[in-house]
Amino acid sequence: MKHPSAGNDTAGDDTGGRTATPVRQLPGHIAAALAGAGGATDSAGRPWAGRSLSGDDAKIHNFGDDDGAADAGYLAAVAALVAGDGDEAGVVASLATARVFVPILAQLAEEGEGAAGLHADKQADMALVTLKAPDGRTAMPVFTSAASLEAWHPQARPVAVYAARAALSAVAEGAELLVLDPGSELTFVLRRPAVWALAQQQPWTPSYDDPELASSLGAAAVGFPAVRRVEIHPGGGVASAAADGRQLSGGGAGPELRVVLYLEDGLDAAGVQSIVAGLNKAWSRNEMFAERVDSIEVKLQRAAP
Repeated sequence: MKHPSAGNDTAGDDTGGRTATPVRQLPGHIAAALAGAGGATDSAGRPWAGRSLSGDDAKIHNFGDDDGAADAGYLAAVAALVAGDGDEAGVVASLATARVFVPILAQLAEEGEGAAGLHADKQADMALVTLKAPDGRTAMPVFTSAASLEAWHPQARPVAVYAARAALSAVAEGAELLVLDPGSELTFVLRRPAVWALAQQQPWTPSYDDPELASSLGAAAVGFPAVRRVEIHPGGGVASAAADGRQLSGGGAGPELRVVLYLEDGLDAAGVQSIVAGLNKAWSRNEMFAERVDSIEVKLQRAAP
């Protein structure tokens, strides 16, 4: 699974370093879940392939009394985020029991051979919709209400599934991002670690709030005496914006983690580059870093005398 390059932002008059990110392999427990998940089927276990867009196939299934409205828990978590009383971890947690809609579109299959050598009409199969994020990664759109999906693409058929199942399907499709309600008043992005956690139905802690990760990154810097201190903070890509321009402290596509390196004074450019490259190599071998960090930016600061 590919991973975006980290940022090369700078702080003050110090130079920044670009960190190459390690290749992420699916953890064994996710791979095992996918092997038995039947990713080509919906939440009722019915295959998506071969369905039409009319008749019984057009119905929202497996949620008999579903009125198509957004999950109340998700709406409450988003309202708290907008009010400044909540965070993105709370929004992701609310999805653990939420029903969402995955858009399914008809795609043309191979052209059939008709009588007398004439070509028959192409048959229509059903396919999951994926998007290409600005950084080149694959993203899967998911909608919290039937209305938001219809406004985004009137021809798409809404398939009702639990959000955890949508996340599992995203992993199966090679999508690293789950994009909730694209084109709506508020678009919320789940980055790869959150998608994987949701797929496993496990709690998710943002990397910038992860004390274990902070300790691990600090331990990696012990071998570099010129690094006096390591801090982690939310990255510049954590925030998102509502349609009315309000800035929210979550839901952005990344970079999600800002690593601040406090360096001793007097280092030249070559010395700084050597430190950043060495730390990058150490992080690339760190399994915790690989699983819990989606994308990073490194900031360099002079340590106080």
